[in-house]
Amino acid sequence: MKVEDVYIDSLGAFLPEWASAEQAVADGILDAEIPQSNGLTGAHVGGDIPAMDMAVSAARTALERSKLDIEAIGSHIHSSVNYQGPVGCYPPGYIMRELALENVPAQYLQQGCNGMLGALEVAIGQMTGAAEAEAVLLTSGENFTAPGADRWNDGFGQSYFFSDGGMAVLLSADEGFAQVRSLNAGVLHALEKWHRGNGPLLERDGPDPTMPERAEQFNETEMPLTEALEKITLFNLDIIHRSLVDADLNASDLAKVIPINMDGRMVEFGTMMPLGLPMSRSSFDYGKSVGHVGGADVFISLEHLVRTGELAAGDNVLLVSQGPGWICTASVVTILDLPPWSV
Repeated sequence: MKVEDVYIDSLGAFLPEWASAEQAVADGILDAEIPQSNGLTGAHVGGDIPAMDMAVSAARTALERSKLDIEAIGSHIHSSVNYQGPVGCYPPGYIMRELALENVPAQYLQQGCNGMLGALEVAIGQMTGAAEAEAVLLTSGENFTAPGADRWNDGFGQSYFFSDGGMAVLLSADEGFAQVRSLNAGVLHALEKWHRGNGPLLERDGPDPTMPERAEQFNETEMPLTEALEKITLFNLDIIHRSLVDADLNASDLAKVIPINMDGRMVEFGTMMPLGLPMSRSSFDYGKSVGHVGGADVFISLEHLVRTGELAAGDNVLLVSQGPGWICTASVVTILDLPPWSV
């Protein structure tokens, strides 16, 4: 869809202490061949910092960088992948209380690693539709430090290293340093079972197979991995193409492509090469050190590229992420002016 009158007013990121893949290898918790193959160099480790508190810290930074008054915010959308709090708690309520954000609707979105772009899609509807929201706050927070979790080896066949952090995006209907030009999304339901597996749809006693185990079983019994990857690539590229068309751009017009922080080979062969673009136009050089912070990756990388001056006024940027289901969302934004908090 073509998007009008939706702007990125500010961004805020929170990334805790960094841990290197090299040290993980030295500690004997990561095979040396994995980072050599996937090109990833590290991840952030939040320790005892709750995921929702990292989202709050990111939101405070975004609000401090903004000219908007908090009373202008007409909606809040929080997204996550991993544990946020006890079963039955409502993360948006916690975040709103910490920020003193009063009496606005709030949604809790769970689209896996597609979370923040999925939230952007909902926000666009709120801002351009009947709700006529003047400003919308998007947040996300993740902490993968948990008993039994393995941030270095549980990443879907070592395609990524799980990373902790928080991200916030403040959208405005009036002005901002970047304009959202287009967004398209879709679900390739032929691969829905890839993440769900063959288990029952009712709760049962005992541990469930992990997502990588379910995916491996699907590839062995339902669809070979090569066929699944081909379907994914074609599906994702169609979503991307639609967003480029809606923004009246060609791939060659993109200054940067920002995918989720995953195996460099997947970024290159799944996205950059089909678009006819070199890896230097992707955010991989930065993302390879950040790790995979759930659905927050694309905006964490955008914040870095803006803050460090690697993007300039007039640059077009493609944001693209995926999630279980198989979900894909692609959005094109154009940098209008660098904000005061950039270098």
